[in-house]
Amino acid sequence: MAIRPRQIRAAIGAAFDWLERRLEAERGQLPLWIPVALGLGIAAWFLLPGPAAWLAAAAGGGAVALIGMGIGIGRRAGAALFGLGLLVAIGIAFAWVRAERVAHPVLERPVTTSFVARIERVEPLPARDLVRLRLAPVDAVGLPTLVRVNVRAVDVPPGAGTGAEIRLRARLMPPASPALPGAYDYARAAWFDGIGATGRALGLVEVIHAAQGSGAGVRNQLSAHIQSRIGGGAGAIAATLATGDRGGIDDADAEAMRRSGLAHLLSISGLHVTAVVGAAILAAMRILALFPALALRVRVPLIAAGFGAAAALGYTWLAGAEVPTVRSCIAGLLILAAMLLGREAITLRLVATGAFVVLLLWPESLAGPSFQLSFAAVTAIIALHSHPVVQGWFERRDEGRLARLGRALASLLLTGLVVEAVLTPIALFHFHKSGVYGAIANLVAIPLTTFIIMPAEAAALLLDAVGLGAPLWWVTGQAIDLILAIAHWTADAPGSVRMLPAMPGWAFAAMLGGGLWIALWRTRWRRWGAVPIVIGALGALSVPPPDLLVTGDGRHVAIRAGEGLALLRDRAGDYTRSMLGEAAGVDGEAQSLDTLPDARCSADLCLADVRDADGRTWRVFATRSAHFVEWTAMRDACAVADIVIADRRLPAGCVPRWLRLDRATLAETGGVAITLASGTVRTVRGPGAHPWLNPPTVMPPRPVRPVAPPPMPVGQ
Repeated sequence: MAIRPRQIRAAIGAAFDWLERRLEAERGQLPLWIPVALGLGIAAWFLLPGPAAWLAAAAGGGAVALIGMGIGIGRRAGAALFGLGLLVAIGIAFAWVRAERVAHPVLERPVTTSFVARIERVEPLPARDLVRLRLAPVDAVGLPTLVRVNVRAVDVPPGAGTGAEIRLRARLMPPASPALPGAYDYARAAWFDGIGATGRALGLVEVIHAAQGSGAGVRNQLSAHIQSRIGGGAGAIAATLATGDRGGIDDADAEAMRRSGLAHLLSISGLHVTAVVGAAILAAMRILALFPALALRVRVPLIAAGFGAAAALGYTWLAGAEVPTVRSCIAGLLILAAMLLGREAITLRLVATGAFVVLLLWPESLAGPSFQLSFAAVTAIIALHSHPVVQGWFERRDEGRLARLGRALASLLLTGLVVEAVLTPIALFHFHKSGVYGAIANLVAIPLTTFIIMPAEAAALLLDAVGLGAPLWWVTGQAIDLILAIAHWTADAPGSVRMLPAMPGWAFAAMLGGGLWIALWRTRWRRWGAVPIVIGALGALSVPPPDLLVTGDGRHVAIRAGEGLALLRDRAGDYTRSMLGEAAGVDGEAQSLDTLPDARCSADLCLADVRDADGRTWRVFATRSAHFVEWTAMRDACAVADIVIADRRLPAGCVPRWLRLDRATLAETGGVAITLASGTVRTVRGPGAHPWLNPPTVMPPRPVRPVAPPPMPVGQ
């Protein structure tokens, strides 16, 4: 039976009526989707390849907004569609404008050069015996506007502080693109940070004009003071908690904190800002209460809230104003305002406001793990404890201390489990690993940090003014040592880390969207959010790990060998080994390719047989040195290989049976991940016109060599 137009109109009308009823029931939740719609537009700009696609997406958003206007702004469905379309278009425009506003030249290729520069920022990295300098070259032809250089601590002379003018010789290179698919994209981060080159200094730095005063900055001075009072790893973490300076934390402690699920303690966020604001308000109220004449005439809570706001702003500035800190500061200020107005302070609207402000100011933060982790955690906590069932479980009641303590611990454990479940997909997407026992570790670490470490450290800093802070520094150090012990014990426990190779973007988006659907709605249709979560999780878990990984320079090759990895070059550094392991979803020490029974290697070449998931054998041929290889040997090896990999340019006569990855090819593709059974080849570089992919470039001129004078004629 044919469907008549009247029936179609009736079905569409019924669908809109159903949607209208659902949105009317959720009218209080609709404002929470404002930052989500804005973020959707920002994400579209990052994911789509170029201007034509960006304009088409913005036009699509405008079309959705017009449809909403056609339905009627007075109706919930019409207003929702209008707002969604408009905010998506605005998000695309904001991201595009922001990327163009920070445009700057980037170094074209690696170079060693001498130049004069003004120091913009000093970041001590004592755990690595380095100092990181952010430099603005002065009258330097062919250099970017800002460069970042690592200098050995012993090569930094006195006076080389913020504002100083120095002369140095450095090896510089363009900001690095991801070495492998799914790896960290520093080139994108450097574009928005204004950095056009990175590198390391060669030799001693010469100070031309010394910095005024110490030149160290309040943040660095405070970090140095804290580490002088508490030594070792505890002192480095104490400095991080106060200033956000992570340079003193050694790699072992940092990795243990990540594997145990405690790394969030090292990011200045809501936990730390709340402790600072709460301590400031409590101290202000106690001090004001000592003056009855003042306390009886003014609103003490209002003045105390002002001190709390000042503490939040000062702490945010001191900690470097990173995204989690800014978000927490905004949230703290909104909470104080709500309390003064007699409104409910901690709500999802507060989180939405903070997210909206951050996205307006720094739209690029959406693409980074810091924004996603911090806002996901806070949203999950508030959504969980605003649920009527959970509120009934943990609301205050007349009961004994032991029962009250047990209820508080159960609340903390449930919160930790929910936050762990929410953050796991984000951690797996960005870092390819996630801690398993984080909820248990946080059960001890969070109260210890909130109620002992932060107050004791703040009081110790105040008492240091009169030389009485030593006892509290001891308490702080002992408490941090306990957290480090928990972190190392948890990290070393069997099965403490889940590893997963790079998941598809659609799977991550499905899980993220499903989580937002559950968290932001109140009625029963929130349960439908479980469907995309399950689909996304199945998609992420069903992706087979890559059999072969090749970095963008062709120097490092990793082949899957059972449950581990085999590396082409034994001298690969810790960072390279970790990056290859994360991309492959492998946790453990990699072996050498020489040790595989199906590999035949010399100092210059390797020929290995690799079996895929279907049992087929693939022959891989790779170069492992820069030495000359006889042409006939190279040609014969290429002819019997399925895949050839080289960090040099191969001659045209080198023709493998399937794939050739030499310097010329990798320059176009970037790093490569290959799944042999399906023949899937994932590359770092694809179609795209984002400004950090093809930036304007500069290059210092080559130094002019002096020409020797011609020899004098004989007899003159």
